[in-house]
Amino acid sequence: MNAVTEIIAAEPVSGVEIFVPLNKLKKSPKNARKVPHGDAAIEALAASIHHKRMIQNLVVEPETNEDGAPTGFYLVTAGEGRRQAQLLRAKRRQIKKTEPIRCYLDTENDPAELSLDENVTRTNMHPADQFERFHELSENKGWGAEEIGARFGVSAQVVKQRLRLGAVSPKLIQVYREDGVTLDQLMAFAITSDHARQEQVFENLSYNREPWLIRRDLTANNVPAHDPRAMFVGADAYSEAGGIIIRDLFTEDRGGFFEDAGLLDMLVVEKLKEVAAEVLAEGWQWAEASIDFPHAHGMRRYYSEAVTLSDEDEARLTEASAEHDQLTEGYSSYDEMPEDVGAKVEALSDEIDAIAAKRTAYDPDVIARGGVFVVLAPSGQARIERGFVRPEDEKLAEPDAEDTEDDVVGGDDEDELAEDLEDEEGADVEEIDDGKPIPDSLIRDLTAHRTLGLRLALGEQPDMAMIALTHALVSQLFYHSDAYCLEIRVSSEALGGHAEGIADTKAGEALAYRHDQWAEQLPRDVADLWAFIVALDGDSRSVLLAHCVSLSINAVKVPWERRTRPLEAAEALATAVDLDMTAHWTPTVRSYFGRVTKAHVGKAVREAVSPEAAERIAPMKKPDMADTAEQLMAATGWLPSVLRTRAVAEPEGFEAEVEPEAAEAHEVADSDLVEQPSETQAPNTEVKDGETHYAVAAE
Repeated sequence: MNAVTEIIAAEPVSGVEIFVPLNKLKKSPKNARKVPHGDAAIEALAASIHHKRMIQNLVVEPETNEDGAPTGFYLVTAGEGRRQAQLLRAKRRQIKKTEPIRCYLDTENDPAELSLDENVTRTNMHPADQFERFHELSENKGWGAEEIGARFGVSAQVVKQRLRLGAVSPKLIQVYREDGVTLDQLMAFAITSDHARQEQVFENLSYNREPWLIRRDLTANNVPAHDPRAMFVGADAYSEAGGIIIRDLFTEDRGGFFEDAGLLDMLVVEKLKEVAAEVLAEGWQWAEASIDFPHAHGMRRYYSEAVTLSDEDEARLTEASAEHDQLTEGYSSYDEMPEDVGAKVEALSDEIDAIAAKRTAYDPDVIARGGVFVVLAPSGQARIERGFVRPEDEKLAEPDAEDTEDDVVGGDDEDELAEDLEDEEGADVEEIDDGKPIPDSLIRDLTAHRTLGLRLALGEQPDMAMIALTHALVSQLFYHSDAYCLEIRVSSEALGGHAEGIADTKAGEALAYRHDQWAEQLPRDVADLWAFIVALDGDSRSVLLAHCVSLSINAVKVPWERRTRPLEAAEALATAVDLDMTAHWTPTVRSYFGRVTKAHVGKAVREAVSPEAAERIAPMKKPDMADTAEQLMAATGWLPSVLRTRAVAEPEGFEAEVEPEAAEAHEVADSDLVEQPSETQAPNTEVKDGETHYAVAAE
């Protein structure tokens, strides 16, 4: 109908269709809906009307004045939302304010009852039907999320969610229609489009059907985006290689899940090899790339040595540091700085780091014989470990002792021979000339007296005893050398064989970093070690000794040993140092709940949370129970008894409970074991926030 019909009749005819200009329509005071339509609902109606015109007429009645005469306006009895949508279209200039609106004139029924009836007597479509219809529009008409959203007045993100839900297995959609699963559970299944996998997980669901458990089971074979491998490769590179990233449109998925773990591992190794090739250009003999660090490499490690900066570099370092401090004064982060200031500060920081890196360098001989491991760090970055020398390369570098001796003995210069023997055996030239060296029995007798004298003298000089002890421990733990005279043997048990991944924990990294800091300060040749230790100030020497002593601790309980006294001593030591294992260990499925019985899991929840919580999870299957326990106890600070430290004053005869199933080994690294070193002598072993430091401790 092209003509606009405006009815202003004294006695309008009820039950006919009329066209009323938009600006002649008003909201009825008898409208049953007191809470108005929301903006989103009006937007959706406006979009629908714009693309498909108005599907349903408005129901109106004429407005009259106090005398009962028509005013020329019409009151909308039913369809106020559609009137608001048309007004929104007029505001956007999609239609004119005088646009004719198709209406149904009703003067027979009570307007208030009509309005109530419209809002009450109707049944909403089941959400599953909507999901499937959206999916059909996408599949059959080729419409994308933007097009569908525009036609129905919803955001593209909402359309994507509904399309994802519509793509869930038809079997699960039907279960949802029958109230067999909730909408939250259906959204969890939508994380993957694999119908067979969805149905398999559904069939295996137990009493606990928490959405997070469904998501966990569906992505059990995938790699989360926060995994170090995924962070190292990156989503773009993985996608370019043909990998698929599974995204969860309904929860925060932290970047999704990388579907092909094999492809991801291959990309990680390829990228690590590229880094290894760059490091190899430094002159190293070899560079090996692998995802995990080969802790059982059996090689000796050499560290970089201190190098004196040139006067030019020293001056520039001082100047750049002062300029950096001046620019950053008053700012707590780069975000607070003006763009030009931030760029200048960042450039100065890079320059300072580059100059400071010149303070240390590897011996060219070590580079020529040694190699580098390039592995993946837990932070998702390449971890470069330099200075490892293979045993066969060590032999090539060190002349054979027997060959050297033969060369000396075969010489013609008797003075040179006598001088060498005097230095090595304490003999003098006359004795060599007489051909009568000191008898071995006498040498043993004399050196026994010398040993007795050393014991007596050292026992009267505690400070020197500390130096000798430190020298012996450092010789063994850092140099693997026997260049010490104390009959003290120390070893450092490798904990990786007892607890997988322990070297990559925060405590493991802190201990390795502390060891690395000291290793870089020590002289390369063990012959120079005594002078180095003597030159340390007392505090630094104490810290070095404490570090060496700490490496010798072994409180691991293994099934085939019955070591009660060492474990009791370890308990006393833990009490003495106020060891708090909550700083180094957290109960998770992997670290505890998945490795003990359901009874132990229930006991832990009962202790840390509540008896009611323990009762709620008791009927669950073991995997679900373990997962739920991890969630419940995430921030409780609970520890199994084998990790708890006794109070300083325990009742007499107290014995700590030992749980055989929970006997796990965990490395103890406590920064408060000893007094901190001085700034001038001892290395700074603090691990700064946001940085990850690695080293190989006591190979």
